[in-house]
Amino acid sequence: MRKILITGGAGFIASSLAEKLIEDDDNFVIIVDDLSTGHVKKLPVEKKENWKFIKCDVNNRRDISEIMMAYRFDFVFHYAAVVGVQKTLMHPLLVLQDVEGIKNILTLSKNTGVQRIYFSSSSEIYGEPVEYPQNEYTTPLNSRLPYAIVKNLGEAFLKAYQQEFGLDYTIFRFFNTYGPKQSRHFVISKFLISALNNEDITVYGDGKQTRTFCFIDDNIETCISAFNNSKLINDVANIGSNIETTIYELAQTVIRLTGSKSKIVHLPPLKEGDMSGRLPDTRKMRAILNKPLIPLETGIKNILDNGLFEMKHNL
Repeated sequence: MRKILITGGAGFIASSLAEKLIEDDDNFVIIVDDLSTGHVKKLPVEKKENWKFIKCDVNNRRDISEIMMAYRFDFVFHYAAVVGVQKTLMHPLLVLQDVEGIKNILTLSKNTGVQRIYFSSSSEIYGEPVEYPQNEYTTPLNSRLPYAIVKNLGEAFLKAYQQEFGLDYTIFRFFNTYGPKQSRHFVISKFLISALNNEDITVYGDGKQTRTFCFIDDNIETCISAFNNSKLINDVANIGSNIETTIYELAQTVIRLTGSKSKIVHLPPLKEGDMSGRLPDTRKMRAILNKPLIPLETGIKNILDNGLFEMKHNL
């Protein structure tokens, strides 16, 4: 049986990962989260014996060391992090504290026999793009925002521990991922909640900034396939869609699919953190997934069919 630790496991992506991993009875999964941004209602609902939740702050060395020493995991998915553009801009010191969690996970993994760490990095490390599409090796990592700096530093720590101690890693650079359990503070959830209430949908600036949107199922299926088939060992891969959509077009699409009476209202551009564009080079991801990505409209309809998690649970 593979013993697996998932940090930040009460968050959107990590909880979805946990649900998939516990489907395999050969996996025993420990989920940890301090519940600062995650929520217990996002944890798997399946009543099985091969998973357990423990409230824990990975930035606290004593808390996480007790768990890792007790279970001696084979694999770690380190997804715990302060997330959300506005939150990370408003609380930079809180973001920078996540460096301690990265160091704790790496040191304890080295000392307890972990075979490989899977790290959730972010498209934010590319900063304002100077190359289209953003490639894992050739595109400069030029963001100065605390959140991106921490992700970049985490990648550097992983590479250093592999070189010094032989601790293997896989880095997933997540681009915009969306789905039914995503927090209301992210763009698609925010737009959908506004549209369903016939409230104004607000966009920053002219709305011509572009993003790509990856449905959660494609994200999870890629990462699980890489894990099960030992792909991307000591490597990094962009995880996202290669179809660009402007924020204004996204708002129009949400209004159309919901039949909403909402109006699109423009706010002044953000002073920082709202990059003009995002477009990942997804060749590695597509080779692993080996099927077409779920289109944006299909993904939004899936959310509407399943009910918005954040609205349903009043989070």
